[in-house]
Amino acid sequence: MKKEVILSRYRIYSEGTPADVVIYRDFSKFVDSYELTHVHFKEATKRVMAYLKEKIVSGINVKLSELLDRRKSEEIKKRLKESAHKIVSEEFPSLSGHEESLIVGKLIQEMLGLGTLEFLLSDPNLEEIVVNSYKEPIRVYHKEFGWLNTNVFIKSEEQIRNYASIIGRKVGRQITNLRPLMDAHLISGSRVNATLFPISTKGHGFTIRQFAKEPWTMVHFISPKLNTLNSEAASLFWLCMQYELSILVGGGTASGKTSFLNTMLAFIPPNQRIVSIEDTREIVLPQFLNWTPLTTRLPNPEGEGGVTMLDLLVNSLRMRPDRIVVGEVRRKEEAEVLFEAMHTGHAVYATIHADDALRVVTRLTSPPINLDEGMLGALQLIDVQYRQRRTGIRRTYEIAEVIPSEGGIDLNILYKWDARADKLLKVGTSVRLVENLTMHTGMTKRELSKDLKDKQLILEEMQKESITKVDDIGKIVAAYYREPDYVIEMTNKSKLKKMIGEYL
Repeated sequence: MKKEVILSRYRIYSEGTPADVVIYRDFSKFVDSYELTHVHFKEATKRVMAYLKEKIVSGINVKLSELLDRRKSEEIKKRLKESAHKIVSEEFPSLSGHEESLIVGKLIQEMLGLGTLEFLLSDPNLEEIVVNSYKEPIRVYHKEFGWLNTNVFIKSEEQIRNYASIIGRKVGRQITNLRPLMDAHLISGSRVNATLFPISTKGHGFTIRQFAKEPWTMVHFISPKLNTLNSEAASLFWLCMQYELSILVGGGTASGKTSFLNTMLAFIPPNQRIVSIEDTREIVLPQFLNWTPLTTRLPNPEGEGGVTMLDLLVNSLRMRPDRIVVGEVRRKEEAEVLFEAMHTGHAVYATIHADDALRVVTRLTSPPINLDEGMLGALQLIDVQYRQRRTGIRRTYEIAEVIPSEGGIDLNILYKWDARADKLLKVGTSVRLVENLTMHTGMTKRELSKDLKDKQLILEEMQKESITKVDDIGKIVAAYYREPDYVIEMTNKSKLKKMIGEYL
């Protein structure tokens, strides 16, 4: 039997401090390993760093209100870094620039972050970081290699609780013996779920779900590397978003529902108002769009001050939105308001846990949501995302249009993923979408077909020119709405990247 083989190695940085990662397979174990190597300070250096922390804190004036304000976090970090560099250079003038940077980086990790965990949070290849207890190694989910055991431990049960409390305080949430469950998010946007003993019977623990530093876009999704869907289907979503058709995105846990929802929203015209409602802020849109993001808030320990998704949803209808985006539909009241908004002429987009289009309908019409099937006629399109747990790939599994019928609805499957070929195949012809679009836009079926081809051509050219940033894609989409012929001309000349610079 083989003993060991290295699968990958690379370097990551946190606050300018380097760490090396080696992923290897030990054939005597059933799970592959993620080994993190970074600078460790001796006990004497640790005592010096404790002294430096006190000096830095006493030398910088940071108010409690600033520490709790997410918008000022980068400014505070900058001030602390400047103060740390100044104090370290004064106290230890003989240190090299590299040594000074290492010490300052470690100080910032410990003062504003989660210590060694910051290295894992800085690894763009990790999607999940899991702490089950201080007795076990931290587990991570790697984009390429799946679940891995690490060589990183948290030293005590109390340290796990401290980390959970630090995260909670930064976003105004608490985790206590009376409230042993907490959903929160880091400044980076990563989502954190923490549980305390005895609810978590192994001991205190938490799970951090990381999101891409650069948001996924439809151009990423149509690339051969990700192969989430094809450009033909992507152009259909663009057309639907342009003409205000309502869409639900279904899928299982971590299947990419919110990411897919986010990619579609870049196709919204810039002259319309968007209101988004989420438990944790995950949606990222082009900066120039007219967008108001809203997030829920838990009640304080006295049970006051809570703001629910339903509160925000009802309130959003008074904000004159053209588009309403809901992170996830879970309850009957939310679904009722959501579909009422559709019936009153708003374009609505949301995610829901369901494995295919039929199950989306079943979830909406069964307890606890329990909507009347007749209400679903206001919805035009259902997209379902799929994640294969064994390989980690994510695919658009199914695209279906919703067709109102006598007392209910029918589903017309337009695209379906073929697992053997690993392709999204067209399996049906649109009925309702074509009828709606020809009626509301005045375009003929031939003109609609050409419009779809033009959008497909632009998407494929963006992919060729590696235009993947959400702001850049938003500018091209907005330019297309204003000057379609010009954008098509620049597409044919392979000059879309050059064109982006023409717009503010």
